[in-house]
Amino acid sequence: MLQKFNEKNRDLVVNINGELVHRDMAGISPFDSAVQGGDAVWEGLRLYNRRIFKLHEHLDRLERSARALSFSEIPAREKIIDEIRQTLAANKMRDGVHIRLTLTRGLKITSGMDPRLNQAGSSLIILAEHKAPVYSRNGLKLITASVRRPSSDVLDARIHHANLLNSILAKIEANTAGADDALMLDSNGFVAETNATNVFIVRNSDKSRAGGDLATSRAIACPEGITRATVMEICAAEKIRCVEADLSPVDVYSADEMFCTGTMGELAGVIQLDNRKIGDGKVGPMTKRLSELYAQRTSREGVEVVS
Repeated sequence: MLQKFNEKNRDLVVNINGELVHRDMAGISPFDSAVQGGDAVWEGLRLYNRRIFKLHEHLDRLERSARALSFSEIPAREKIIDEIRQTLAANKMRDGVHIRLTLTRGLKITSGMDPRLNQAGSSLIILAEHKAPVYSRNGLKLITASVRRPSSDVLDARIHHANLLNSILAKIEANTAGADDALMLDSNGFVAETNATNVFIVRNSDKSRAGGDLATSRAIACPEGITRATVMEICAAEKIRCVEADLSPVDVYSADEMFCTGTMGELAGVIQLDNRKIGDGKVGPMTKRLSELYAQRTSREGVEVVS
């Protein structure tokens, strides 16, 4: 799976600290913390018909992450939303848009690791692109990465930080193997997530009514995904049993279905892991059912940011 350039994004206007500039003119200082050490937090948002789905939940997580990293300054929520609105308006965007929101610790007075060198406040970067969900609807093929997700005593996954080298190393393994993405395990050998998404499996399925039980990894070595939480909300509303559990690769191999979740890709079925078919090797009925229910929510819920 390789994303392709969308011609509609050729003349994007991006927002850097309130300044709207053409993508080719955008620049970040070499003294910014994101450049110096990946010292930043981020969120991926999606715009559906003028509304951003789960906007406040994403901004809650952004703020929690920034506080956990002891950022000295976090922009007011109203300020962030206003800058998002201005960015979308400048690009005449209304639907089918993915927004990458990045908050860095800001500029340093000289290069170095010490956060005390940051004395100018944080930097806010808003990148909005025309981008449909990135995963194939025909199902994904994964491999299990040798790279492990760090445990919380190394780096707590609840901090949604921008240092993504751990994920990138796993993605390189997937690329080399000709797979779409990589499944990542925690330090105990349990499933954490893929290099980019949370994961669910379906067990005890009843294909005649798209039934079955769901299980997802416990949010210890994986972030508490917003789409993941939405799927769990849908399951509760539809009386579909869904549990958080320690899942081994064997649990995945023997599952009836598997799918992954994330804002950029929504819900995407997984049909193969480590050259083993998941279920019958096709996107399953429960995955399709939940995808439809998720689409119903995104079509009617969200914060309106485009007039």
